[in-house]
Amino acid sequence: MEPAGEITELIIAARAGDRSSEEKLLELVYGELHRLAAGYLRAERKDHTLQASALVNEAYMRLFGKGEVSWENRAHFYTTAARTMRRILIDYSRRRVADKRPNSRPRAELTEGDLFSETQVENMLIIDEALERLRAMDARQAEVMELRFFGGLSVEETAQVLSISEKTVKRDWSVARAWLEAQLSDPS
Repeated sequence: MEPAGEITELIIAARAGDRSSEEKLLELVYGELHRLAAGYLRAERKDHTLQASALVNEAYMRLFGKGEVSWENRAHFYTTAARTMRRILIDYSRRRVADKRPNSRPRAELTEGDLFSETQVENMLIIDEALERLRAMDARQAEVMELRFFGGLSVEETAQVLSISEKTVKRDWSVARAWLEAQLSDPS
């Protein structure tokens, strides 16, 4: 992980309209964004057409494309980037299943190793809806879930990105995972 202070300084400068700060920010965070993207794609099905670099580039376009930088700090940037990557994959999945079963809602299971396999593409949409409900109840728990489960970050890395203790990450992870599992076991 890169120095938190430098990233926050670049974000502040980019918010003030400094285009060179945006470029420096991207250079500084590209490796971590690529690692996040690779974490997302490791869980995807084998024949997925996106590669980590393409996912990072698409996320970059969504993050920087409007010319507005609205992040407050490093943690806010990474959670926004992780959420953006997840949204890209969700949109891809929605398009993929739209013609197959437009009105079907199968029961989803929260398994780390095979979450987005061919047989579980629809589960991704259900999990996304549950994660948005969790975000409405507890935004930090949702961020921990996104970074740990979808982004593949360790407890230590998640704590660093969110500027919270590892103990808090572990507690939020445990509670969020239990809540999501309960939500996913009841498809209604």
